[in-house]
Amino acid sequence: MDTKQTKTIGEHYVAAELARRDWAPAMTRDGLERTDILAVFTQQDDRRLIEVQVKTSRVVGQRPGSWLLGSKAQQPSMSGREYFVLVALPSSMDGAPVYYVVPRNHLAAAAWISHMAWLTEPGVPVGKRNAGVDQSRVSAGVFAAYEGAWDLLHVDDRDVESRLPEHYRELAGRPQVGLPPEHPWHPAP
Repeated sequence: MDTKQTKTIGEHYVAAELARRDWAPAMTRDGLERTDILAVFTQQDDRRLIEVQVKTSRVVGQRPGSWLLGSKAQQPSMSGREYFVLVALPSSMDGAPVYYVVPRNHLAAAAWISHMAWLTEPGVPVGKRNAGVDQSRVSAGVFAAYEGAWDLLHVDDRDVESRLPEHYRELAGRPQVGLPPEHPWHPAP
């Protein structure tokens, strides 16, 4: 299946899940940067508005999903109400998708830390790892604590404690890894 179709499947699944949870989702047109779905929570007077970007991957066999999270995904939140929903589509048509609900700032940190740790890992011969940070790929295991965390959509991302793996804190403190430029968690999460 082509990547455009995979993207569309993920966006529709996420819109349906939001609707099930009393959000009124509106899918944006292709080309709106940083936002695939705008949603308003309909069960409170303040009618909280959120921006959701969807990334979808297909699980192949027993291999967990992973997502390409390039430079744009690593930009900090502009509003405090920006989230990613990472969708792992099962390899079987009988299986259900798995959703990881991640505040933008958390995803930006994870993508940067994962890539820079991979890039600077000791013992790798020079020239073997030269992909730029725009080619960051992060596996589902990094986001395990965000699985099904739809409740995070009700909290501004600056108020959400990091659920990234514990060793990411140590990696973020290393000068050769760190955090993306202008990330609000400087000097460390």
